[in-house]
Amino acid sequence: MLVDEIQWGRTKIRYSYEFSHRKTLAIHVHPNLSVTVNAPVGTQAGKIQEKVKKRAGWIRKALREFKLYLPKQPARKYINGESHRYLGRQYRLKSRKGKTDSVKCYRGYFQVTCTQKPTPHKVKKLLDNWYQEKANKIFIKRYDICCAKVKQINIKPAPLTIRELKTRWGSCTKSGKIILNIELIKAPTECIDYVIIHELCHLKEHNHGRKFWQLVKKIMPDYKARKERLNLCADI
Repeated sequence: MLVDEIQWGRTKIRYSYEFSHRKTLAIHVHPNLSVTVNAPVGTQAGKIQEKVKKRAGWIRKALREFKLYLPKQPARKYINGESHRYLGRQYRLKSRKGKTDSVKCYRGYFQVTCTQKPTPHKVKKLLDNWYQEKANKIFIKRYDICCAKVKQINIKPAPLTIRELKTRWGSCTKSGKIILNIELIKAPTECIDYVIIHELCHLKEHNHGRKFWQLVKKIMPDYKARKERLNLCADI
């Protein structure tokens, strides 16, 4: 693909473009914050620039939407006293040597017990496994609840996958599969539901246009407040 950029006010928009046997030019903004253009064979680069400039306002808005939806993941050291979250609440980390490998969450603490002397690597592994177990249980429960809600707009349940995503809280693939970021287990339940509803609505509307947000609002009238709270939790 070829690469170019435009200046729109103070905003610089970098985009890549390629040619194909199509009749119209299409501009796409992707979750990884890239912008691509599919143009008919023979379209001049200047014409592509003009189209991108014409849609620059929409492109910038779409990029902002995706940026707000990106989870920020600061590096963790997995040492005693460090703060870790679970369902929107913060817990202090306490690790010690004990008879079994285990993780318990209570009274404001993550109590991690290791059969050997605790190391950051070992503590991280135990805590990650604990998060995975909780995510598998809680996400499936919330997903079933949300799937029941979207039936009113004729959206059928789709397969659910839980795994680590580097740049998003959730995703809806072209094949119709919903993916949730395991890191979402650290956010409040109301935010988990927002992400699920968000992705389920993408089964019907594949972009972030007006119709998409109308669907989200119909199912979740307070989605903006939930979205804002999720953004506040972006430092998890």
